[in-house]
Amino acid sequence: MSSGGGNQKSDGQVEEDAAECKFPKEFELNTCDALLTAEVYLLLEHRRQSNETKDEIEEMSEVFIKTLNYARRMSRFKNRETIRAVRAIFSEKHLHKFEVAQIANLCPENAEEAKALVPSLENKIEESELEEVLKDLQSKRTFQ
Repeated sequence: MSSGGGNQKSDGQVEEDAAECKFPKEFELNTCDALLTAEVYLLLEHRRQSNETKDEIEEMSEVFIKTLNYARRMSRFKNRETIRAVRAIFSEKHLHKFEVAQIANLCPENAEEAKALVPSLENKIEESELEEVLKDLQSKRTFQ
């Protein structure tokens, strides 16, 4: 590793660190996104339903079923419209897609908790603005 503070591996690649929003280059592409748990649930549920309608019913793997059940339990938002509204809350914010997913998946109660859970938020967003975002998120959870 270099001694200049830039966490680099011996092969020159930057070491991943979610707390500092350092991710592999593939994650930074516009074709790659960080999904909300609710989005994962919708995708898996669609897959499950399409498998059930096939003439040949493919047996779902145990891992698939466990992942589907986990995503169902952990989903903070229940439908596409709510997920779109949640994504819209963040559309004007200059946050990394990982930060958006973390905030939406964890739904912290206040800015202090959000910054403890997602340390990279510390100097990116004013506390009052973050509080407003969290209040908007809470209302989306309540009215769905």
